[in-house]
Amino acid sequence: MIAVLGALFGAILGGLTAKRRKGNLADILQYGTVYAILFGLLGFLVTIAVEKLVF
Repeated sequence: MIAVLGALFGAILGGLTAKRRKGNLADILQYGTVYAILFGLLGFLVTIAVEKLVF
């Protein structure tokens, strides 16, 4: 669940970042995709760490 939320947050953050930098639609989609992958991967690693530490 953390990975999914991270990917969603990353997509929103990436899209807003590209829009703030005056990017066109392709820029917004690319930033959103890259940020979603990055934050989803980080969320996945956090999920693994929590599972190992708690259980």
